[in-house]
Amino acid sequence: MREVDHPARVNETTTQVLVLGAGPAGLAVGGCLRSAGVPFELLERASTVGHRWRNHYERLHLHTYRDLTKLPDHPWPLHVASYPSRDQVVAYLDEHARKNALTPRFEREVVRLAREGAAWVATTKGPHGDERWVAPRAVIATGYNRVPHRPTWPGEPSFAGTIVHAVDYRNGRAYRGKRALVVGSGNSGAEITLDLFEHGARTSMAIRHPTHVSPRDLFGVVPTQALGVALGWLPPKVFDRLALPLTKRLVGDLSAYGITRPDQGPMELLQKTGRVPLLDIGTVELVRQGRITVFPGIERFDGSDVVFVDGRSEPFDVVVLATGYHAALEGFLDGAERLVDGKGHPTAHAQEHPEAPGLYFVGYRNPPTGAIHDIAKEARRVAGAIGRATKGGAA
Repeated sequence: MREVDHPARVNETTTQVLVLGAGPAGLAVGGCLRSAGVPFELLERASTVGHRWRNHYERLHLHTYRDLTKLPDHPWPLHVASYPSRDQVVAYLDEHARKNALTPRFEREVVRLAREGAAWVATTKGPHGDERWVAPRAVIATGYNRVPHRPTWPGEPSFAGTIVHAVDYRNGRAYRGKRALVVGSGNSGAEITLDLFEHGARTSMAIRHPTHVSPRDLFGVVPTQALGVALGWLPPKVFDRLALPLTKRLVGDLSAYGITRPDQGPMELLQKTGRVPLLDIGTVELVRQGRITVFPGIERFDGSDVVFVDGRSEPFDVVVLATGYHAALEGFLDGAERLVDGKGHPTAHAQEHPEAPGLYFVGYRNPPTGAIHDIAKEARRVAGAIGRATKGGAA
């Protein structure tokens, strides 16, 4: 590693690999590069590793099984729950950084990553000033949850209640006795709905799209994720033909409660839209009991009321938007439009991008095997390729 003063008084550091992001993907890549003996710099805009996990809502647990959700060469401690809590995940990420002697350059927000000649140059801003980081290879691991997706509706300014995105939601204590609506049918939306209910809120959900629902554990014993690991290699339609009858049997028809099943199978839908099945941890049973009401999508706000697309309206005190996130690669990656698809995700995963020599992406898929399970495989693959190229003297 070499540090020099740039003529414009911008500090410049040269290394072999730049890794962007110190969440699970960046930490996995960093650990694998450390094992391979490849010099690198790990750049992180926050002041800690696992910033997004550290700041999620308090009730959050992994929806994937502990022993199928681990970073390379790092088993979970045996005392950790089968589905680790937010704080257990944070402790695990901290330990992974310590174990692999990872020392991220914190509070360095990458505002531009661009190819300059034979090198990748990251420009960062933060309390350390403007800096440049130069390397022949770069791994982008900032994740698909980088920037909250925040839809808007007509009449929002007139709404008498509170609207908060899930990124800013911590717990339901302040909403006891309040009328709460959670918008979104993903795993976070369902868990936040459950959290609000458990804190005494009168809770409803707004589900715009047909949604696949599976129990988190098949027959209460086998993690549903294990099915994804066992069958994930199959073509989507074959996977769906095998898995869908089982989940239909276990979950049943929820259309009478406002949750309809998509025409496409879960794997086919995941590949085409990125929408994952809802792994239920208790929310659906409360819906069946009539204790949580499901509405369709929102049409508009009207004073204290939310008006839904089916014409119904209901007053609410708080609306929580569990509406997802964007990878937002175009916010810093030069030429991103050539490297991403219509959803803003990279068109090449865990390999050198064919349109960008020396550039890799890790952690931008959410497969049925679970995101972290896939991240571990991707990190090994990318670090192995970089290690071979570095030792071979490739550019």
